[in-house]
Amino acid sequence: MATTGPPWTWMVVVLLTALILRVTEPVLANDGAGCGNAPVSGASGSTRDLAAGTREGARDLGAGTREGARDLGAGTREGTRENDSSNRIVNGSECELHAQPWQAALLLKPNQLYCGAVLVAPQWLLSAAHCRKKIFKIRLGHHSMSPIYEQGQQMFRGVKSIPHPGFSHPGHTNDLMLIKLNRKIMETQNVKPINISSHCPAVGTRCLVSGWGTTSSPQVNFPKALQCLNITVLNHKRCKEAYPNQIDNTMFCAGDEVGRDSCQGDSGGPVVCNGTLQGLVSWGDFPCAQPDKPGVYTNLCMFTKWIQDTIRANP
Repeated sequence: MATTGPPWTWMVVVLLTALILRVTEPVLANDGAGCGNAPVSGASGSTRDLAAGTREGARDLGAGTREGARDLGAGTREGTRENDSSNRIVNGSECELHAQPWQAALLLKPNQLYCGAVLVAPQWLLSAAHCRKKIFKIRLGHHSMSPIYEQGQQMFRGVKSIPHPGFSHPGHTNDLMLIKLNRKIMETQNVKPINISSHCPAVGTRCLVSGWGTTSSPQVNFPKALQCLNITVLNHKRCKEAYPNQIDNTMFCAGDEVGRDSCQGDSGGPVVCNGTLQGLVSWGDFPCAQPDKPGVYTNLCMFTKWIQDTIRANP
């Protein structure tokens, strides 16, 4: 017949069991920092993707990428930047329906947006290289941020991600990536590719940037629908003055005196000038939309040959 030990021994066993269970409890996907979610070190720029978890990867207090992660249909919640406050996509407004049929959303899990992308061929997207993930889904033809099915939407899987070979995290040079879809799109008024400009943008050119990123910064407020913003291409000298020793010819700056800007969650989204794709949302200062700190965009005119050659080499 077994005997019962002193009461304190049972207390020790209970405490040890509780500690073991706490240490081994599962870690939620949102709790970990993924690609582009860790604070940017070295450069003072912040990418404009949505950070996974509550404000993780928001960026060091300089600039950073504009990537992140947020559940579709969620109100003000996790994620570091999708759009800058009080301005849609910071000082923009809701896009007209079907006006951006090349706009794609990159999703983690079924409903979690973390970056934008652009349809450039029937089976290919462009996005920012800092948005690269191992597993993700793609949604095209969807205007609202709701996870509910929207007439005209098309869903895909990314079967191949090819970042530019010159991209190196945490820097911002060569910040672009091709994504191959698991099948070709069905072209409709909601979903169609856009041509890439072969000419570099002239100073003063008016362009349109779009995304579902936060509409406020540093506070996070997510829009209910795709946001559009008119921005102006700025002088390269002014761009370099805003971000000393961080700007090269693979980037261009755009914004205006009012402080219109893209923000976290907009990363990889399109910058359209004169009807063609001119750039991708890449990085900028934090908080977003500061008049003397314009958004920085991948200069796609420098990469047309690489894009064409890479698509041809991966039929």
